[in-house]
Amino acid sequence: MNDLAPLLTPEGRALLDSVRGTAPADELAVATRLRREHPAELVSAALGQARLRQRAVAKFGAEDAGRMFFTPNGVEQSTRASVAAYRAERFRAMGVTSVADLCCGIGGDAVALARAGIRVLAVDRDPLTAAAARANADALGLADLIEVREADVTEVDTAAYDAVFVDPARRSTKRGRIFDPEAYSPPLSWAVQAALGAPHAALKVAPGIPHEAVPGEAEAEWISDGGDVKEAVLWFGGTPGAVRATLLPGPQTLLGRGLPDPEVRSVGRYLYEPDGAVIRAHLVAEVAEELDGGLIDPTIAYITADALRETPYATAYEITDRLPFNVKKLKALLREREVGILTVKKRGSAVEPEELRRKALPKPQGTNAVTVFLTRVAGAPTMLVGAPARAVTGAGPS
Repeated sequence: MNDLAPLLTPEGRALLDSVRGTAPADELAVATRLRREHPAELVSAALGQARLRQRAVAKFGAEDAGRMFFTPNGVEQSTRASVAAYRAERFRAMGVTSVADLCCGIGGDAVALARAGIRVLAVDRDPLTAAAARANADALGLADLIEVREADVTEVDTAAYDAVFVDPARRSTKRGRIFDPEAYSPPLSWAVQAALGAPHAALKVAPGIPHEAVPGEAEAEWISDGGDVKEAVLWFGGTPGAVRATLLPGPQTLLGRGLPDPEVRSVGRYLYEPDGAVIRAHLVAEVAEELDGGLIDPTIAYITADALRETPYATAYEITDRLPFNVKKLKALLREREVGILTVKKRGSAVEPEELRRKALPKPQGTNAVTVFLTRVAGAPTMLVGAPARAVTGAGPS
């Protein structure tokens, strides 16, 4: 599909409506039937767009995804709607009324910004991608707030806008995912210069960005949604050097306070698993202080404590057993406890969870459930056995 224009015609839109929700197994039969009355290329484009819309539901929700237009890369690389809405709200709270959205893709962030009442210039150099962004602004009734421009972002004058948002491409067709920020398209160094030239700015980067690669002028924020780390954002025009972890839905935001690493202590009654955004932001110490806990090992981001306390930044487990790594002992324990559901988590272990699950519980027969943590305690390979902690009045994980 190299041209969206045929799908935007009355015939194309009618075809899109007719193939909505087509199951993969039914595509051949549907295509054969529709090609009797419509051009084969248009039928193929409609079915391909229907597949992309189905994939996009996870990011954009059924209502928006069912009206929007996508490219394969657009579905893969676009920002999840909940994250884009959160970022747009941060811009709005700063007093931003206009944003130059550079490398806009299919327009997911532009849509969120416009819905926050912000005027947007959305720029992308790829003709098909820009066409999708323009179609999406129109389909969602936001064309009056979103101007889409097909251009090289490095040649766009953003002086007339309150803020700049840059989402560099972090994948390539040859190499796949790109980890070096200077290999982004455009490079992070260019994006930083564009940010420094605006009153406010945000740069979307991979969550694995090294902390030492964060410019001194920026605030760094790591964002998770539903427990999955989605991205990091470098903010300019705010508090240089600040670090935060934000959890969605919520939002719940934890600000770094520059605390030293937590002390290592013996395993207590509860084990807390920090959210991935907290770990990426290097804010485990802030959570440990909140829980009056310590680390089980100086190199492992598991917090242990004797009390069950409420925190949105970590999930609590009650630990019942601590074993040296030994599959036979674990297998015997699971059989004795009549365990039929085994969840295996690991941090600091080379053992694959599925391999351990297969060996320790080859024939699940019981009805009880346990969680096993493969980790290190004071440097020694260890298995911690427990279950999600039960919430109690006034306490417990959220």
